[in-house]
Amino acid sequence: MVVVTGQNKVSAKPDDAMSSSDAEDDFQEPATPTATQAGQALPLLPQQFPEVVPLNVGGMFFTTRLSTLRRYEDTMLAAMFSGRHYIPTDAEGRYFIDRDGTYFGDILNFLRSGDLPPRERVRSVYKEAQYYSIGPLLDNLEDIQPLKGEKVRQAFLGLMPYYKDHLERIIEIAKLRAMQRKARFAKLKVCVFKEEMPITPYECPHFNSLRFERSESETKLFEHHCEVDVSFGPWEAVADVYDLLHCIVTDLSARGITVDHQCIGVCDKHLINHYYCKRPIYEFKITWW
Repeated sequence: MVVVTGQNKVSAKPDDAMSSSDAEDDFQEPATPTATQAGQALPLLPQQFPEVVPLNVGGMFFTTRLSTLRRYEDTMLAAMFSGRHYIPTDAEGRYFIDRDGTYFGDILNFLRSGDLPPRERVRSVYKEAQYYSIGPLLDNLEDIQPLKGEKVRQAFLGLMPYYKDHLERIIEIAKLRAMQRKARFAKLKVCVFKEEMPITPYECPHFNSLRFERSESETKLFEHHCEVDVSFGPWEAVADVYDLLHCIVTDLSARGITVDHQCIGVCDKHLINHYYCKRPIYEFKITWW
């Protein structure tokens, strides 16, 4: 047996040494690398990148300059290719980013020359810009359609704090009714009204002002709940009932829900004297398959 100490080096003659098979039996390497071995296997930081960088983004290949990826300092791409982080490479040596690369070309076009995507890709590119934290691109996309219009629409919907909750209620009621009846679709009644009080030309002069400022006692006379599944309103804005209906249908459709609606009349509940509710009631038909 040959003994090696930290201070003395002992060499053995061929006759005295163990056979190679015996040595392999006594000194088997562990199947799993130790923490020290794993640390030694990683490349030393900082990582160096070429001037022209080949990329593999979710299986799609791109080539760009390193300066393009670092154009804006506060972005994820600039941080990734700063040298402070290790970026793995594929079998061909391309730097790999584990992200769908469908819209990565649009990201590069903006970093190269400030180009913006066509309208039909704006929403998708916006999501990618959020992921890569590219603030200048986000600002530019928010200032063009359809995102600019969406900001205006959300300002209107902000007047109704329970709007999203009401959408969820429509979906939940329609799902439960379809499941209970084993049906392909479900119908429910939805009331959409802009004003709390009757607003026919005959009735308007009977109230304190065109904005319907009134006493607490007057308010209670007109408080009631229409016999419907969900109610939206009231609100104070130029946008009318049809604008809100458009929002409801748009947001349900965006979630993959097929919806049709039609006005089926008004609430005829008697309030006081000759006043009746007259809020419009719509039938919503949600088709599940």
